[in-house]
Amino acid sequence: MALHITKVAFGAASLDHLVERLRQRAEAGPVFLTTRYLPKRHEEIAGQGSLYWIVKHQLVARSPILGFGEAEGGRVAIHIDPVPVLVEARPKRAHQGWRYLEANDAPADLAGGTSGVAELPPALIGKLAELALI
Repeated sequence: MALHITKVAFGAASLDHLVERLRQRAEAGPVFLTTRYLPKRHEEIAGQGSLYWIVKHQLVARSPILGFGEAEGGRVAIHIDPVPVLVEARPKRAHQGWRYLEANDAPADLAGGTSGVAELPPALIGKLAELALI
C-alpha cells in the first residue's frame, strides 16, 4: 500500500491559486519542496505516494511524489508532479511541516468518479467543498 504525506499549501488562498502557483513553478524547471529532514518512511512514499495539499482546512488536491533528492544547505528536496490531481475534499486540520497519510485514509480522486465534479472549475470545487456539498 502506498503511503502519502500532507502539507498545508502555505500562502495559497484557494485551489485555483495553488494550481496556478504550481504551473508557474513548472515553467522554471522541476517542481520540488524542501524540508529539513528526509521522511523516515521515504521508501514507502517515493514513486507511489502523493503529497496531499491542505487549503482552508480541506484536503483538496494531491501531487504525485516523483522522488527525493538533495537541496541547498543540506536540506531535502521532495520532487512532485506539477499538475495536481483534484480529490474529494475532506476536512483536515492545519499543521506545520508534513504528516503521513495512510492509503486507506486518503480521499478518492475526483477524476475517477462518475459525478462530473472533476470537470468543474477548481474555484467552484473549492467553494462547494467549503460548504460541504462535495
